[in-house]
Amino acid sequence: MAEVTALMVKELREMTGAGMMECKKALEEAGGDMEAAVDVLRTRGLAAAAKRAGRATNEGLVVAAISSDGLSAAIVEVNCETDFVSRNEVFATYASRAAQAALDTKCNDVEALLAASTGSETVGEMITEAIHTIGENIQISRCLFTSIETGLITSYIHAGGRLGVLVSLKLGKQATAENAEVVVLAKDIAMQIAAANPVAVTRDDFAPEFIARELAIYEAQAAESGRPEDIQAKMVEGRMDKFYRESSLVEQAFIKDTDKTITQVIDAVAKTAADSIEVVGFTRFELGQA
Repeated sequence: MAEVTALMVKELREMTGAGMMECKKALEEAGGDMEAAVDVLRTRGLAAAAKRAGRATNEGLVVAAISSDGLSAAIVEVNCETDFVSRNEVFATYASRAAQAALDTKCNDVEALLAASTGSETVGEMITEAIHTIGENIQISRCLFTSIETGLITSYIHAGGRLGVLVSLKLGKQATAENAEVVVLAKDIAMQIAAANPVAVTRDDFAPEFIARELAIYEAQAAESGRPEDIQAKMVEGRMDKFYRESSLVEQAFIKDTDKTITQVIDAVAKTAADSIEVVGFTRFELGQA
């Protein structure tokens, strides 16, 4: 068993908001495994780990770039030291150039992006120039490129550049990316992702290990209730169903009209603007969260 140090307890407390003693006990029970300790605290209802784990304090911007045909896009997170610099137009220009370079060179890797050309210099050289010009340490922490064969990719940047979303829609034969209803729908879905933070598009898109982990937590919670096994099974089923409704994009309540689900909103637009509309993927970058 790994030794549980005061530093480990402090880190777990900062991640979860649970008390020091609860964190120490959870780490001991988990044999020093930080992720397992988070699950122990969640099982006991002592942590909002899913929302708070991994929170960072870096400043900067999330910036997106989309191709003229709407079929490819890139999103990057560029960090700086202070909020003052993140709101500076010069810094924003450097960040936008980095996003455009990621789009032009189809970069999904930071090292590859730093070596990519902006036309007159590499992105790495541009960042060095930015450091000298602005006077703060600046770095690109992550980037992602995505594309689709047909359809539409839309971006949404929220909270002064602290959160950005890309969402890809597959459109039926009768739909066009220029259709006003489709454009509004795509933007609404991107805003939904920003606000409601879904984990996957549909229930079928969750990684099996992710679902197994959630299921284990709900089963442990039900077992601690001391109720009969058949009641425990219903408790687990109900909690998993609630989890799916909150975490699957298409099952979430629409933020603009909570009486409707995202599926219902999509279907309503599809009836008038397309023979079919399908969300095929999304990316959500929140500043400081890997």
